[in-house]
Amino acid sequence: MPNANEDNASALSQVQRRAVSELLRVSPVADDLARRFQEAGFTLALVGGSVRDALLGRLGNDLDFTTDARPEDVLKIVRPWADATWEVGIAFGTVGAQKDARVGDAVQRFQIEVTTYRSEAYDRTSRKPEVSYGDSIAEDLVRRDFTVNAMAVALPEKEFIDPYGGLDDLAARVLRTPGTPEESFSDDPLRMMRAARFAAQLDFEVAPEVVTAMQEMAERLEIVSAERVRDELNKLILSAHPRKGLTLLVQTGLADHVLPELPALRLERDEHHRHKDVYDHTLIVLEQAMALEEGDPDLALRLAALLHDIGKPKTRRFEKDGRVSFHHHEVVGAKMTKKRMMELKYPNELVKDVSRLVELHLRFHGYGTGEWTDSAVRRYVRDAGPLLDRLHKLTRSDCTTRNKRKAAALSRAYDGLEERIAQLQEQEELDAIRPALDGNQIMEILGVHPGPVVGHAYKFLLELRLENGPMEHDAAVSALKEWWTEQG
Repeated sequence: MPNANEDNASALSQVQRRAVSELLRVSPVADDLARRFQEAGFTLALVGGSVRDALLGRLGNDLDFTTDARPEDVLKIVRPWADATWEVGIAFGTVGAQKDARVGDAVQRFQIEVTTYRSEAYDRTSRKPEVSYGDSIAEDLVRRDFTVNAMAVALPEKEFIDPYGGLDDLAARVLRTPGTPEESFSDDPLRMMRAARFAAQLDFEVAPEVVTAMQEMAERLEIVSAERVRDELNKLILSAHPRKGLTLLVQTGLADHVLPELPALRLERDEHHRHKDVYDHTLIVLEQAMALEEGDPDLALRLAALLHDIGKPKTRRFEKDGRVSFHHHEVVGAKMTKKRMMELKYPNELVKDVSRLVELHLRFHGYGTGEWTDSAVRRYVRDAGPLLDRLHKLTRSDCTTRNKRKAAALSRAYDGLEERIAQLQEQEELDAIRPALDGNQIMEILGVHPGPVVGHAYKFLLELRLENGPMEHDAAVSALKEWWTEQG
């Protein structure tokens, strides 16, 4: 039976074989660029996530390089060679480029970033790193966040550079820092969130000393801009294993500074009087929502699943019969969702969509076994609007009961609702519910000018449409005139 050392050696040989294969694939573009740097008297190395992903057998066409050339020299080398260049990150020593290159029988597009050897550190009151350039690759690698991202391959000779044991940590699937965690996190506190993000993306464990430093230094995250925090949170939520990263954020106290509503969910009971906390329920809902995704990960759906119950702590009540209630937690939760997402500088449209999903996530529970009228179904569709498909997924995911009979009944009820929606959509064009008369027709029939009365009339006709379904033109005109007479 193989021992641990043999297992590790086997894992290393596997990742090394994968790396050779991946590096051979990108050699046409990487080696060509490296020779141009050599001719100009500089060095070039593939670095960081690109090397890590090559070792994992998942290197894409986004390539990261590091060099001793200063940014202005990088531009002189890259501009004549690349199909396009950009200087968005040049203040931080990074030049971006795009290059189409033939790989085998096909032309592939590569997105390239070349960064000058550097070191960066945060002032304790600053939100922006102070960048200074270095002169050696070892100096550059020690400033990187984790050992698995502190490996390089010097080009074009393909010399593997791993001064901090990144290859061993990659084989062991563990996240450690090249220097001490305290030094690394002091340089850039966002790296604490990156630890949780990489754990979620790669399904790696975080070394105990790194976790301890995260716990002790969590407050340092306060100096990082909301935009940078949000971007890391998005990458974590969109990863393959978000529960792992979110759990780490909560355990280390980082969530208290990023998404305090999440740890606040660790309550004793939910509204069904079950002995499970709402926090664990939320993580299950997130995973169940992910299972219903079609295609790429859906950030709006995942955020809604994560935040759908955050109104519960504020609305929890202990009833006289011993039950626990959370009346209107969806309304309170929608307001809390909007506030938190705005503080994290999310786009307005995403804030609107996620808070609306949170607000609507309980609506289905009034459906019962199909007691809704057609009018109620129409209103459900109207209120969900373009979010209807996501609302379907969120509502289905919100069932985490272990009672198989109850779960099956809920699933059948929602199947029934979706069937009724489909039938009404086919009959009535539910996706574009509008009255039989538009604003211009209303003004002509009533003999009025633009103003509030037109809006009131339109709303009356819309309610009539929702209540009764499609109306013929003449019937709508009669109803409008009758309503107008009643207005006096």
